Amino acid sequence: MLSRVRMHEGVASSAPEGPFDGATCLLTLHFLSDEERIATLHEIRRRLRSGAPLLTFHHTASEGSDRLTWFQRYARYAADPEVVPAQIMRNAASMSSRLPTRSPREEEAFLQGAGLSDVGLFYAALTFRGWVAYA
Repeated sequence: MLSRVRMHEGVASSAPEGPFDGATCLLTLHFLSDEERIATLHEIRRRLRSGAPLLTFHHTASEGSDRLTWFQRYARYAADPEVVPAQIMRNAASMSSRLPTRSPREEEAFLQGAGLSDVGLFYAALTFRGWVAYA
């Protein structure tokens, strides 16, 4: 089975043309502007064979709630016990203000807009969500 797997690291537009049987985009989309996110998802979709899955996993904003509160919860969970609480709160504030996270509804719209279908949530914990969608 491993002989059938190849890892391609880098930006989607520089990946081989494919078609590929599947793709992952891990801990990436939450760093991208809307325009970069749309372009990345289109490039990935273009390289997938029909019916192939794409799995994404990244920070997502919670709908109808305070972004900062959710990032504070995440930061407290992820912090080393030796880190002082004030630093944890600074980390959370930085993430909340700097990461262009989107709501679950917007995430689904980005995936569908790239030509992917059957979009579904497969993982959710604090600010992290994992999505699966098919070419």
